[in-house]
Amino acid sequence: MRTTPPPAGTSAALEPVRDRLLRDAAGDADALLTAAAEDARAAVREAEARASAALAEARRQGARDAERTGAAVRSRVRRAARARELAARREIWEDLCRQVVAAVEALSGTDAYPAVRRGLDAHVRQVLGPDARITDAPGGGVVGEAPGRRLDCSLAAFARRALDRAGEEVERLWAP
Repeated sequence: MRTTPPPAGTSAALEPVRDRLLRDAAGDADALLTAAAEDARAAVREAEARASAALAEARRQGARDAERTGAAVRSRVRRAARARELAARREIWEDLCRQVVAAVEALSGTDAYPAVRRGLDAHVRQVLGPDARITDAPGGGVVGEAPGRRLDCSLAAFARRALDRAGEEVERLWAP
């Protein structure tokens, strides 16, 4: 499927929304990251406590066995903590995506939306041709279809593409 750029002016029109969404997302991500970091620290503390107990038992069995056991426990703790951190990051990303899509779709209820809708319609016809079949997308925007081609100009698709483009930059909001 070939992706075409949005019509001229769409990016500028959505810039204040994008900025607001990124600010809101950053705030939400900070709160979620703080909670996730505390959970991860508690899990590490608990795992380290278990590791220390296992290490004390291993020392009774001999210094050599203790080192091997301690190394294995620390490795498992690191893997478990990393798995929890990655799961928390994935959850934050998915929540951010839901929030951004919902906020962008809320544009369909504004006074500016009819002009945006007309612009999207014109863009689809320009790309797919004047005979393209255009339908309203759930949540706002349009989807155009022509024989063998489909162009998704829904507000949700625009939001997801913007998040995909900004993915690495957005992820830095909750990276250690």
